[in-house]
Amino acid sequence: MPIARITEYLDLHRIKYQRISHSPAYTAQEVAARAHVSGWDLAKTVVVKLDDDLVMAVLPASEHIDLGFLAEIVGSKNVTLASEEDFVDKFPGCDLGAIPPFGNLYGLKVYVAPELAEDEYIYFSAGTHTELIRMSYDDFEWLVEPDMLPFAVMD
Repeated sequence: MPIARITEYLDLHRIKYQRISHSPAYTAQEVAARAHVSGWDLAKTVVVKLDDDLVMAVLPASEHIDLGFLAEIVGSKNVTLASEEDFVDKFPGCDLGAIPPFGNLYGLKVYVAPELAEDEYIYFSAGTHTELIRMSYDDFEWLVEPDMLPFAVMD
């Protein structure tokens, strides 16, 4: 169960968090609606290929990635959304489309949109299509150490 990996990690670091169950949802906006969370507060994790490296881009559910701008600010020549084949083995036990934004647990660099830091709390999928984690953004930033970059644009 993927949530056990995250909750054990949070417990180990004595981080306060809340688990939120919701009916099955498969898109970030659908998850936000079912969990009664704003699309601005729900973080979605997108796996991106920067040249040949996989990274996580974490942004509000109500926004999307400007891949061209991301390429420019990180200095990559080729930036694409990763295909399922690119990362299917990277996140054991996680449902496709429900990857938690803890790149440090999976050996991936994490880029986060600054909009997520504007709120006290961050909500994110816990590896399933039926459960979220809510924790302070400051604790998330402390644990994950993401690079903050302005790559998100409104849908």
